[in-house]
Amino acid sequence: MVLKILIALVAVVAAFAAFVALQPSEYRIARSATIAAPASAVFAQLNDFHKWDAWSPWAKLDPNAKTAFEGPSAGEGAVFAWAGNREIGEGRMTLISASPRRIIDYNF
Repeated sequence: MVLKILIALVAVVAAFAAFVALQPSEYRIARSATIAAPASAVFAQLNDFHKWDAWSPWAKLDPNAKTAFEGPSAGEGAVFAWAGNREIGEGRMTLISASPRRIIDYNF
């Protein structure tokens, strides 16, 4: 009986290991939203990290978070870093591509 349980346990662990090994090493998350505002106004808010406190839900979760900006003030190459409480954590993102009415792409 114990041998059967041990074999079943080894089989489950092996199946889980095989499942994990077959997963891609990278993933991509894409989101979209419809906003009732002119595209130029939305682009201006998303293209400049200095304006994010005005609308970001994370800024409200930790008003005392430490933030830092690097590179250009807006557009491609702009960098935003933050360190906050447990709810928002710590991170860094770079604006890698920005084209009005087309795309804004960030690297986290």
